[in-house]
Amino acid sequence: MTRLEKLQHQLKVEKLDGLLITNLYNLRYIANFTGTTGMAVVTQTKAYFITDARYTEQAKVQCVGFELVENTGPIYNELTHIVSSNQIKVLGYEDANLTVQQFNRVKSVVDCELVEAGGIIEALREFKDAEEFAIIEKACNIADKAFEYILGEIKPGITELEVANKMDFYMRSLGASGVSFDTIVASGHRSAMPHGVASSKVIETGDFITLDYGCYYNGYVSDMTRTISLGQPRHKELIDIHAVVLGAQNEVNDKIRLGMTGKEVDQIARDYIAKRGYGQYFTHSTGHGIGLEIHEAPGLNRLSETVLSVGHAITNEPGIYIPGIGGVRIEDDIFMTEDGPKVITKATKELIIL
Repeated sequence: MTRLEKLQHQLKVEKLDGLLITNLYNLRYIANFTGTTGMAVVTQTKAYFITDARYTEQAKVQCVGFELVENTGPIYNELTHIVSSNQIKVLGYEDANLTVQQFNRVKSVVDCELVEAGGIIEALREFKDAEEFAIIEKACNIADKAFEYILGEIKPGITELEVANKMDFYMRSLGASGVSFDTIVASGHRSAMPHGVASSKVIETGDFITLDYGCYYNGYVSDMTRTISLGQPRHKELIDIHAVVLGAQNEVNDKIRLGMTGKEVDQIARDYIAKRGYGQYFTHSTGHGIGLEIHEAPGLNRLSETVLSVGHAITNEPGIYIPGIGGVRIEDDIFMTEDGPKVITKATKELIIL
């Protein structure tokens, strides 16, 4: 089945006459639309894509299987005819995406029951097909090459922001359309900040440096982290911490299996780090899903009961962060395949001292 057909089947299961799609990531997934203004209504038998004159030609090419509706006035006004002509009595909407103002606008133009239906498309997106895996793998290859490149660019006196910019532009030169998120370059004491987005701080000899970054390639993300040292580390304990994090990260890569829950995978890393005395300093989850967005299902955390299955694309990223000293995080991207887990990011994880 096509993605659209899978969604229409799910509407029957959920007993929805139609679904209003406003999330741009979901529009890309279902309708292949890459613009920034549009929405769709999918019924159990039909599909409509609504956009204005700026995107109609683009939508004609991209939105195969959808009837194109061009709005010349407020976009939500087009819902009135679609709902009435298709006799939609129960219309689902993406409650996590619509603002209160937008919801009230929808409510004012349709004569039907509106039902919260967020997560239906996200559940389909959770399981990647071979084509999606291939795209993500290309994004990971670009990230691997960016790590090799930046090792030759980091010198005393360069700022974190300069490092981030060099990485970002280099990934674009390899075909990336953009970055997966604001690149994290956290050096010295700032490496104790798990999400220390690149700042104007000057990188100095003796700094541990955490590089957490990724790129968009053909709509899909990569996400990897490596931690290095510029010269001999100022705090010698960080060498031991790096070894512990690497041990935990490798332990997950070695033991993760189809059929495990996200909670069970998270516990592998958590137990390894705790047994070595750093449990209180591992302050986030072990990983998360990736795809069209940088954070998707499934989660690898203390609460996740999601069973790892074929089609999941996930990260493995344990870390230790000690205020005043610094921190270490190491992250790979992994595909769950019929043959088991496949680690996609290939850049060395051993401690590099520049």
